[in-house]
Amino acid sequence: MHSQSDCAEMELLLQADLDGELDAASAARLTQHLAHCEHCARLQTQLVQLRGLLRERAPRFSPNAEFAANLRAKLHAVGDEEDPALTPHVPIAARWKNFSLLGAGAALAASLMLALTPMTQFASNSALIDSVVAEHVRSLQADHLLDVVSSDQHTVRPWFNGKLDFAPPVNDFAEQGFALAGGRLDYLAGRPVAALVYRHGQHPINLFVWPNERAAPQSANCVANAGYYVCSWRNETLNFWAISDANAEEMQKFSRLWL
Repeated sequence: MHSQSDCAEMELLLQADLDGELDAASAARLTQHLAHCEHCARLQTQLVQLRGLLRERAPRFSPNAEFAANLRAKLHAVGDEEDPALTPHVPIAARWKNFSLLGAGAALAASLMLALTPMTQFASNSALIDSVVAEHVRSLQADHLLDVVSSDQHTVRPWFNGKLDFAPPVNDFAEQGFALAGGRLDYLAGRPVAALVYRHGQHPINLFVWPNERAAPQSANCVANAGYYVCSWRNETLNFWAISDANAEEMQKFSRLWL
């Protein structure tokens, strides 16, 4: 059993390893950890897949002659506006040459970042969907579906106190056909999360909840994956990811109950 601090350190080593920056001693530690940690081994696979996806699908920026000419003209205009008295030992032409190289590099980097952003978000979301599916399957196969067994939201909600750095909302929608069964602690998106468990007939539903730190609120978006239906949404403070083998209509209904 590995602690969260161990896994957090290994996640940093994983990134360094993918960049080819890991020394022999750290590589040995990482290899030993991966042999006994299912979470980090799965994360390694996802990162490798993400890297391959970016290399395969991310658009590449190749400036044409017109772009280069316009960039040089603008940089030259900036160079002409400089006051030679500010840098008397460096000729304007030399300063423009250095600045043009820097500017071209910055422009190229900015263009690449803009081009990569949608693809990175897509790939990252795809990896998260795979993680949600994997955690759902693991919870069913390993008999780890519930740490606290209760249909009472006033029992389940306080059970998380002191176990997480946020307070997950707990609602019971039994009257709408989605009965609260309990909850558990889980690990997703690189951090501990609350997993609320509901039952819709014979279909268990895992609802993963963790803080939304930066992203804007978003209505429910649902996709099919590996025989399951995955729905995600977020409000100003929390991310929600629900998964079940219930059909699309029922999962969309479950999602709307939270919005």
